[in-house]
Amino acid sequence: MTRRYALRDDQWERIEHLLPGRPDTVGVTAQDNRLFVEGVLYRFRAGIPWRDLPERFGDFRVIHTRFSRWSKTGVWERVFQALCCEADNEYAAIDATIVRAHQHSAGAKASCAEDEDIGRSRGGLSTKIHAVVDALGNPISFFLTPGQTRDLVGADELLPQVEAEAILADKAYDAEERVRIPLTERGIEVVIPSKNNRKHPYDYDRVLYQARHLVENFFAKLKQYRAIATRYDKRSQNFLGGIYLAASVIWLA
Repeated sequence: MTRRYALRDDQWERIEHLLPGRPDTVGVTAQDNRLFVEGVLYRFRAGIPWRDLPERFGDFRVIHTRFSRWSKTGVWERVFQALCCEADNEYAAIDATIVRAHQHSAGAKASCAEDEDIGRSRGGLSTKIHAVVDALGNPISFFLTPGQTRDLVGADELLPQVEAEAILADKAYDAEERVRIPLTERGIEVVIPSKNNRKHPYDYDRVLYQARHLVENFFAKLKQYRAIATRYDKRSQNFLGGIYLAASVIWLA
């Protein structure tokens, strides 16, 4: 019987060669890589403290330390990048979503909340996840900012990396210098409605714009991971590592 939140055999076979500790690499061979990855998935999917991981996964302190190390060294990101090289670049959609940051996520040593992408607003502590998805709704890039940050900050970081024939976005991305001109110069079609206060509104492909729901659908899938829908991690690199892992599983579905 398949254990809750565990990877299928075919999913594991697609990523096991991307992880540290393979027999062909220098260092100690990690025979428990699958159990460790499934333990991390369990924590993010269930939204529990690390210390509440079921005993079958081993010492929670070892798992957390190893997860943090892999986040810092970019292991989770490399797994994600290896999967998203299969992206459908007919068009891409960009958007952002806000997640509440639990009070325990604040106060990381030797840093302030802003440094860890946690902002304060009337709604409390929050982090904003900026994301780009491909024409099939699969994620291809991420960026974190404090919750009160404008969506355009994410566009500044993510859009220069996008290779697609068209970019779909809502009115929040209607900016000449930061979005429209750079994309047009690269030969990318801009599918963004104009803001209501624009004197000379831009025309756009209204039929293609309907596909923007794909990025909203992705956020809905991502927030099924309770430790992402609510941020508990103090360090941005750990929170982002969890996002990369969850996004990789979405690719593997």
